[in-house]
Amino acid sequence: MSTIMNSAEQTVVTNATDAKATVATPTKTTSLRESVTETVKRYYEQVEADSTTNVYEMVLAEIEEPLLEETMKFTRGNQSRAAVVLGLSRGTLRKLLKKYDLD
Repeated sequence: MSTIMNSAEQTVVTNATDAKATVATPTKTTSLRESVTETVKRYYEQVEADSTTNVYEMVLAEIEEPLLEETMKFTRGNQSRAAVVLGLSRGTLRKLLKKYDLD
């Protein structure tokens, strides 16, 4: 078995016995900012400029609940730790969790 690195930084592993090759491509990491930018661009490409209003509130409403859900998973349900991670007081976090029925 041989391992070859090419210019694209892909690892190519060839098994000499059956002449098959597998390519393992490293995953690209994308920042949260880049993800949001791309999503907002796609949104604006799909809507009419004249009919779009309250985008700021819509984005907050769309992101808040999954942000809370994933943060609670990340902290294994520890509300104190989740509050620190999010930069919120525990009381504010509890209100938000109750708002989305995540408590």
